[in-house]
Amino acid sequence: MLLSFALILIAMMFLLRPLQKNAFFLMYFALMMGAAYVLELKGFRYAPFSKQSFLMFLPLHLIFINLMTMAAYGADKRAAKTKAWRVPEIQLHLLELLGGSPGAFVAQKLFHHKTKKKSFQLSFVFVLAIQLVVVYYVLKVLHVI
Repeated sequence: MLLSFALILIAMMFLLRPLQKNAFFLMYFALMMGAAYVLELKGFRYAPFSKQSFLMFLPLHLIFINLMTMAAYGADKRAAKTKAWRVPEIQLHLLELLGGSPGAFVAQKLFHHKTKKKSFQLSFVFVLAIQLVVVYYVLKVLHVI
């Protein structure tokens, strides 16, 4: 399972190059690898890229990517108030695209951040639309719908 997690995350970093400089994605990466290691120590050993390994990856991915997305929004809001280094919008959108859009939505409401900027909100809606299409396609392929 550790091998599966590592290869999936490394592939994401190489396919989406801005993730390599995204501190929040790197923290997410470390959390995921730590979780995979602990699960293997607890006896959850599955073959690489098996269905069970994927079913362990998905909930952990959604929890950690949403937490890191919320942290990124919080850090960006704090930086905006103190006129410090800001989190680039592309990095926020990539975290959303990877499944962090629920966390982004909550963070926008919680921190009152990026809610009035029309171009950012348009991009956010576009990311949501992409995710809905992908989820629909996956469910269709799996014959769930």
